[in-house]
Amino acid sequence: MTAKAEGSAVRTIKGFGDRLSEVVAERGRLCVGIDPHPRLLDAWQLPRSAEGLERFATTCVEAFGDIVAVVKPQVAFFEAYGSKGFAVLERTLADLKDAGALSIADAKRGDIGSTMAAYAEAWLSDSSPLAADALTVSPYLGFGALDPAVSLALENGRGLFVLAATSNPEGASVQKALVSGETLAQTMVNQAAAINARQIDGGAKAGSIGVVVGATLDDAPVLSDLRGPILMPGVGAQGGTPADVDRLAGESKGLALPNISRAILSAGPDPAALRRVTIEAAAPFLSES
Repeated sequence: MTAKAEGSAVRTIKGFGDRLSEVVAERGRLCVGIDPHPRLLDAWQLPRSAEGLERFATTCVEAFGDIVAVVKPQVAFFEAYGSKGFAVLERTLADLKDAGALSIADAKRGDIGSTMAAYAEAWLSDSSPLAADALTVSPYLGFGALDPAVSLALENGRGLFVLAATSNPEGASVQKALVSGETLAQTMVNQAAAINARQIDGGAKAGSIGVVVGATLDDAPVLSDLRGPILMPGVGAQGGTPADVDRLAGESKGLALPNISRAILSAGPDPAALRRVTIEAAAPFLSES
């Protein structure tokens, strides 16, 4: 190989969809949230401070970071403590990586142009201390506005979870609006599916662009053709069940990640109790292979 060829060699990076498939096969499909809500800090008898936040997050990683496939820190509860909170989040993301869990930064970023590119750099760039394995994003400035995040995620083997059909009542007025005979939520799923199809045509086993769909919905978008991950909040305290997850996901259920937060975190602050509840919650979502 010539020096020029050596210098232009392209690095091969496994996509997020394939990485997720591997860890799901080992640990099941459960995604547990790290949501240090002030009321939970109170319940755990922790101070509403960066110190309390760190103790909360560290306990969570200790309790379930080595047994679940995916952990989703809710960025807002870290951001509330300013730079100290972000420092805790940086350490938490690093600790999750060490524990073998994939991380989803639940930041719901969405903007246009250079601003979206800057958000992408913050959460998806290898050089950023905030880099997570995947990021939640909002497409409601237009799916195309997410292009900087899509490009960087695919380049770096990371993923996105695009808000499609959320379970909050306010979301329906936008997400169920019709565009050319389809709901806006369905068009978001379809555009994510198109990117995944190109990845799979290129040799990936699963796409890296996921969607967020509430597990409590009766009329969710059709997800069978997504061929990528689905983040499904609403299981547990909000009433969603394992049967709901599989029913809504259809043929894509293999990468449908039920997200459970309050129903698990309420067992804290004892790490052993948190671990026990996590194992029980994960049981319906273990690999069938």
